[in-house]
Amino acid sequence: MAVSEQQVRQRDSRPRKALTIGAVCKILQNEFDDISISKIRYLEDQKLLTPRRTQGGYRLYSQSDVERLRTILRLQRDEFLPLRVIRQELAAGGDIDLGSGSGDRRPAAGAVRRAILVNTSSAYLTLEEVIEETGARAELIAELENFGIVQPEKRDGKTVYDETDREIVRAANELSRVGVGARNLRVFRSSADREANLLEALLGPSLRSRNPERRKEALESLESLAATVSHLKHLLLVRDLRRLAGD
Repeated sequence: MAVSEQQVRQRDSRPRKALTIGAVCKILQNEFDDISISKIRYLEDQKLLTPRRTQGGYRLYSQSDVERLRTILRLQRDEFLPLRVIRQELAAGGDIDLGSGSGDRRPAAGAVRRAILVNTSSAYLTLEEVIEETGARAELIAELENFGIVQPEKRDGKTVYDETDREIVRAANELSRVGVGARNLRVFRSSADREANLLEALLGPSLRSRNPERRKEALESLESLAATVSHLKHLLLVRDLRRLAGD
């Protein structure tokens, strides 16, 4: 029996079933290995998601919510955008296609990579705020500081952490759940130091130039190279993991 065009439109216009946070997490796990219920809740706390609530307080996510979340996660993973910048772009509409679920985005050359360094947040958090937002123990954070993995600073006589510190603590806390301690993370610190030294050797003189234009060009090159290095590391890791899995 043939289906009329009107019936197809009616079927497609029917609202899809709302999803629980657990169901959303399961859907996205195929693409995002590090997704968790706590991370979704955190993104909601950061005003990036606003799922509706039942009278009992349970979150219910629409398909639009899922695609928005997918886009946010891709912007974090693929373009290294901090949450503050993602929030601004989503609020402004930007050129992100939320409806397609592809997260496609066509930024101008260098725009994404500038977000890595230039658009870093000036917001700072106390130790208590880092603990609250990440769920990490104070002892773990202290160990991360001892090994130079987290590097807080003093402001107005208080020890404060920036957004990068917070995300490092979040990642370290996830790893600690499978037995990876702060001491084991020194390999990442050493790797980052070597990469930073390489980029400094390439661009250090230009970055220290008193010529504003030369320094601006060097900063853009630094950020572009940093993004390329990060992507290369990801590819090398993927290759080794495939071998580990016997692929």
